[in-house]
Amino acid sequence: MRLQKGLAEMRVFTPVVTALLLSTTSHQVLAQSASPGAVIELPSLVVTTSDSAPDLATLRKRLNAIPGGVALVDVNAIGPTANLTLSRALESVPGVVVQNFFGGNDQPRLQIRGSGSQQNPVERGVLVLQDGLPLNRADGSYIVGFIDPQQASAIEVFRGYTANRLGATVLGGALNFISPTGLSAPGSMLQFSAGSFGQVNVNGRTGFANDKMNGLIQADFTTRTGFRDYNDSQRVAVGANVGFSLSDNVKTRVFAGYRDLAFDVAGPLPWVALKQNPKQNWRGPIVTPSGAIFPGPNVDRDRPRREASQFLIGSRTTATYGSHVFDGTIGYTYTDDMFRFPISSGVRTTKGGDLTVSGRYAYQPDESRPLPLFETSVMYTGGSAERGNYLNIGGTQGAQFGDSELGASTLSLYSGMNIPLGDMLTLSPALSYAYATRSNTDNWALPTRPTAAFAPPRPYMPLPNGAVPTQNTSFNNNYDGWSPSIALNLKLNENNSFFIALSHSFEPPTWEDMLATVNGTPNSSPGRPNPGNPRLRAAAFATPDLDAQTANTIEGGWRGEYGAVAWDATTYYSWVENELLNLRDATGASLGAMNAGKTRHFGVEVGVTAKLWEHLIARLAYTYQDFRFQNDPLRGNNELAGIPPHFITLAMQYQMTDKWMVMGSFRWSPTPTPVDNMNTLYAPAWIVADVRTEYNINENFSVFGEITNVFDEVYAGSTLIVDNARTDQAAFLPGDGRGFFAGVKATF
Repeated sequence: MRLQKGLAEMRVFTPVVTALLLSTTSHQVLAQSASPGAVIELPSLVVTTSDSAPDLATLRKRLNAIPGGVALVDVNAIGPTANLTLSRALESVPGVVVQNFFGGNDQPRLQIRGSGSQQNPVERGVLVLQDGLPLNRADGSYIVGFIDPQQASAIEVFRGYTANRLGATVLGGALNFISPTGLSAPGSMLQFSAGSFGQVNVNGRTGFANDKMNGLIQADFTTRTGFRDYNDSQRVAVGANVGFSLSDNVKTRVFAGYRDLAFDVAGPLPWVALKQNPKQNWRGPIVTPSGAIFPGPNVDRDRPRREASQFLIGSRTTATYGSHVFDGTIGYTYTDDMFRFPISSGVRTTKGGDLTVSGRYAYQPDESRPLPLFETSVMYTGGSAERGNYLNIGGTQGAQFGDSELGASTLSLYSGMNIPLGDMLTLSPALSYAYATRSNTDNWALPTRPTAAFAPPRPYMPLPNGAVPTQNTSFNNNYDGWSPSIALNLKLNENNSFFIALSHSFEPPTWEDMLATVNGTPNSSPGRPNPGNPRLRAAAFATPDLDAQTANTIEGGWRGEYGAVAWDATTYYSWVENELLNLRDATGASLGAMNAGKTRHFGVEVGVTAKLWEHLIARLAYTYQDFRFQNDPLRGNNELAGIPPHFITLAMQYQMTDKWMVMGSFRWSPTPTPVDNMNTLYAPAWIVADVRTEYNINENFSVFGEITNVFDEVYAGSTLIVDNARTDQAAFLPGDGRGFFAGVKATF
């Protein structure tokens, strides 16, 4: 009945929203620079000139020829905010959904077109780049908390096949965070803000430029005690880059960065507990004479936490000789990651480095055309990591039970053309190939693996330790696949163009898909499905033999402008084979990964901008997602868990005077979101409003303030994603309550 009601609401709601989208508002995105993609130039929501303004003319010229789903967010145009999180930076990009987990700089669930959305935390499905070099490990996984929009001048967003030319091997797409340089951001900037939840943020940069050389260094520090009882977080990020003109034709830029992230994992709550007190943390299942109720992790005892750091160094050299452009990059990242999961998974440590080498050649004989006639690229990433698994004993690292040497490599090749068929039509065929290896050498030499447990009726009382026979977890798998695409762009006039594209995608599994801790409970470690029986034999790890995920996608779009209104609309339909799903049980404990049979992803991505009056600008982004199993033996045609069917953001900015701006915005999930693949439990709809204001004292100083969640809405910003949920389980992650923040920004 719940599913039928949701479908009925969807059928009624969709045409209403579509009509609304085509009649109003906006979205601060610009066109992507050098990839097949589609986004329309949309007016900025700020009066001040963007630091990256010199590059915008090139972006605007290229957008009308791009056949696909791409956007560019001008970070400088977002304006001062107390903490520019990933969700705030991308909230106005249709097709990109960022669901906050614990507030602040933690690990929000990021998904584009559903790829990787079922991981907890999300570590797959999107290629994340910094200045063109991946933050992802060689296996495709990434730590979303490393992404720092405050250290970017712009964010390129690639949806679907448009990411192939960057070396992506995913269904979802890619994000490229472009650092400011001494050319785009000369001088210095310092910003300080503070406010609710113990939040303090300090960030600054300084840049210089001369005829032969330019450089910039920037740093960002954020700390929060958090909205919830166990919710501390800190992040430090430092970045620098130096550019050299080796000749009139050859330019090189060297860059380096370091990020250090630490945060408490405030766990999920049952819905009834969330409504009563969203600040609390759960203490695990409650044992009654008739059985355990309210299953979920014991956060108070296990103290889950993540501490991770990453160092990146690289260089990019570009040489231009007439119609020929050569581009080469090399980069290295070293990642040190400690994740203290609840006892059911234990403590996971991962340390290792990855080397990336890439090259690109483009041929553009006609400078009047925005895209090259031909381009080809290659990217290779290889790396290894030492993986240790330890018991979580009351929030401390206990005995080791796993010792692995992980290895991975990914080779991506791409070639594409943009063939003019007259003045109005452009045909863009492309072909990419990927070869990936994933391996694990199990170095555990003992005949058994230790286990630990607490008594379920008295969850703070340790039970006798146990041990289970060692099962070897080694594997050595290879994956390869071709991903052809073809697109046609029709440019009717300067203000209207249409595109249609057909593509194939290929996505191999990551280490986390192929090596998972299993058979734990909220009161016992992996390998011990019955806490009270230390001699029960069960595997501590699952190493499923997974296939790569593939999909065939058709998409089309219309970008246009009429008077003071501009829009960018894309719709797509993907037939997915062997979709990679990471399953969890009703307690939140891992069940390992699996390949689904056939699934399908259907979506609509619309952004609209409008100047309503002389001083009033509005923007709106709408994402519709209908992702379903196809005749699955257990799940039928159910919705895939964790995907909000509708997601809407709306912002309206009013320029009170030349110096004073006021903005109001809301984020709206108007229909229930399934928590599990069996569609038995749903997260209720919610809407959250924010207001923000900025006053420019003079050309060098400004002050700003904001109120988030103005009406103090109690809601679940995100949820766990499980396969078969219970109605009473701890699955809901509350969003922040009302917050007040203020800050000052100085440029000189």
